[in-house]
Amino acid sequence: MPVEFLGIATTSDASEAAARTTAPFDTDYLERLVRAHEDNGWTRVLFAYGSSGPEPAALAAYVAARTESIELLLAHRPNVSYPTYAAKSFATLDQLSRGRFSVHFITGGSDHEQQREGDTLTKDERYARTQEYIQVVKKAWASRGPFDHDGEFYTFRDFALDVTPFEGRTPTISFGGSSDAAYRVGAAEADIFAVWGEPLDRTAEQIARIHREATAAGRATPPRIHAAFRPIIAPTEEQAWEKAEQILGRIEARLGSGGLPGRRTPGAAPENAGSQRLLEIAAQGDRFDTALWTATARVTGGAGNSNALVGTPETVAQALLAYYDLGVRIISARGYDLLDDAADFGTHVIPLVREGVAARDAAAAAASPEPQASDAAGGDGELGDPAGRTDGSDDGVLASATR
Repeated sequence: MPVEFLGIATTSDASEAAARTTAPFDTDYLERLVRAHEDNGWTRVLFAYGSSGPEPAALAAYVAARTESIELLLAHRPNVSYPTYAAKSFATLDQLSRGRFSVHFITGGSDHEQQREGDTLTKDERYARTQEYIQVVKKAWASRGPFDHDGEFYTFRDFALDVTPFEGRTPTISFGGSSDAAYRVGAAEADIFAVWGEPLDRTAEQIARIHREATAAGRATPPRIHAAFRPIIAPTEEQAWEKAEQILGRIEARLGSGGLPGRRTPGAAPENAGSQRLLEIAAQGDRFDTALWTATARVTGGAGNSNALVGTPETVAQALLAYYDLGVRIISARGYDLLDDAADFGTHVIPLVREGVAARDAAAAAASPEPQASDAAGGDGELGDPAGRTDGSDDGVLASATR
């Protein structure tokens, strides 16, 4: 089965560990960052959403015109537009990118953040609205004529979509969350279900829950699983852990100086279930399995994607393959030095993971019984999975190893 890799697209180089050195809105940096992903074997980049940040759909359109192959994942909150408007915006972006567009729906885990843009629904109401929103978008893409809709949150008459996704395709829909409502809605509606990186046993529990919810929703095939990590790699294990401790120190210094507005501090209880899970795990220890490190989640209050994988490229690749063996098929990886880490991870880790996946596929094929002659003569076709792409040259040096 193929494995895919998701990076980040943003307009400045700021991270939890470093203040920005670029302009606040630097399109040259945005293009350099996306090309670092495109040139080094990544599958797609995410355009994140925040109430005070740049409008991500505009950024995606800008990048679509300046790249050739990298796929574009747009984060979208249903509270900011009507679903019919969103359906045509998404279809337009898919046309502009010639079929490289996908969308990640965000229900919203913080009442305060949602209320900044006028969203006063409760969490359960938001999940119900998101499900209806996704259903309308999918129907708009699939319909070849006008249709009406009477729902709990949206009502309209005679809507028809003239601009459809590129060459009749259906863009991929992803969704994330760790609450009961999130599992139920995402397992019913999404092509991809995203979770944050947790220890292997906890990740296996989440995957099993998603599969159960998909079955309960009547789906024959559950969503593919996406897991997100913060990679910290260096040529040796000692250097990787030294680098990790330096990054942790910089994060703590920024938190102490007030340089990370909006980040939770230890002791502040997060509203969303995903962050609650990260903090619960971090309270049990800093290290899990072969490379998972929770200290970065602990100091940031479990804010977003914050658990790290630490080690040499070989160690991190083996850790990721263990998640692949659980059923994870999309890996999100965002370093603390966005540009250099995108190049390093693409050059040194992605090829190792793809080699490991290919070896697993070959072993599975070798273990499968040979088809009988009568089966071959009967014309039963075989479905093959496309091979993963491995781009970028290996210069043998980690650009960010000493940062």
